Amino acid sequence: MAAAGVWKYRETAELGPEQPATLVQFSNGRLTNSENVEFQLHKNIHTNNPRKKHQLILSAETDRLAYVGNNFGPSALKCNSLCKYFVGVLNKTTGKMEVHDAQLFNMHPFFPGESAAGGDTNEKGISYREKVDSLIEAFGTNKQKRALSSRRLNQVGNETLQKAVAKAAENIIDKKGITALANEATQFESQDKSSFLPPCHADADKPEDVYKFEDIISTPEYQALEAHSVPLKISTAEEICKLAQTGNYSSFVLESLKSLTQDEKSLDHKGRCLFYLQILIRLHNLKNHEFKHKGSLGSDVADVVKNSLMKNFTVLTYNNGRIKNVMPASMKAKIVTYIIALALHINSFQTDLTYLQRDLKISENRILDIARAMGLKVAKKKVDIPGGAAEDHKIATLILPLVVQSTLRGHKRKKMK
Repeated sequence: MAAAGVWKYRETAELGPEQPATLVQFSNGRLTNSENVEFQLHKNIHTNNPRKKHQLILSAETDRLAYVGNNFGPSALKCNSLCKYFVGVLNKTTGKMEVHDAQLFNMHPFFPGESAAGGDTNEKGISYREKVDSLIEAFGTNKQKRALSSRRLNQVGNETLQKAVAKAAENIIDKKGITALANEATQFESQDKSSFLPPCHADADKPEDVYKFEDIISTPEYQALEAHSVPLKISTAEEICKLAQTGNYSSFVLESLKSLTQDEKSLDHKGRCLFYLQILIRLHNLKNHEFKHKGSLGSDVADVVKNSLMKNFTVLTYNNGRIKNVMPASMKAKIVTYIIALALHINSFQTDLTYLQRDLKISENRILDIARAMGLKVAKKKVDIPGGAAEDHKIATLILPLVVQSTLRGHKRKKMK
């Protein structure tokens, strides 16, 4: 049977002049080789002051950097006053362990000219970022130094740009005056809010001339849709059911296919329109991480259609040295207006907004606002759904004379009682 180990606690009084054991941790990493580090412990000489007689400062010198830690002040560990630490030294021969008092120090890099006791990062106007930059300049890798140089150049460039913009703004204000600038801003805001609408001819005599088909789908796009719209040139229930099982088409497209006529010319025209509408829905629903380039729309879309969509419904931005397409909220609203306008041409200028709202994954209030901004009359209608039930759908109708609102109406939030 192995002999049981025993341990004995040695109080500070038994140690005589010796200090408690010191435990050290470094704030910026781990020490790989402690043999090349020279430690020095400094004690406060004001032993008569009970608040200062236990204050200690530990310094460490390495080949590259100096470190300082203390057991008092803002940089000291908060647990020092709440916990008591011990270090055990085991004698393997006798099986006895001596337990000594210990103190824990958190070592921080020390910079020349800095007060070791203060540890304030704002002392003498030197911030923590500036200290880190000094370390990178002295000991950083080539990659870190290049990044530091680039960041400083960008900072200088931003400051120069801000000064130039401020100077230009002052000149414009002095030249035009505040009143004229306010009027221009109001006019621009009004134009900007209505810029997402398709070209509208409010004084047209016929519904088909209000939002002209040529303004929604150009002639080159319409011709390119012929080869890719073949799957939608169907009208039987069995074919529509098979198409729905693929999961590639929206509920609005599938419902519209049920009312197609057998006339070959009409079937071809509406097949192209429904395919183009499906592409617009696909474009609207792309996530930010999916929306990279025109290839995100799929291989079943002609290049002329992709290029036109990217030109009309996206914005080019420059970020991190790369040019890419992005779709802000205003462009998403623009896509919705073109989808509604095309749906009106497909369904004799009356369309189901509820199906479109669900396919586009937007709120009902949003699509109703857009429809009213287009001058459409919105009504409620009972629609039969599979299973023999019926539900309320919002139906938009284009009725002349057209009353077009210049901006979207905002919704006031109801106060909670």
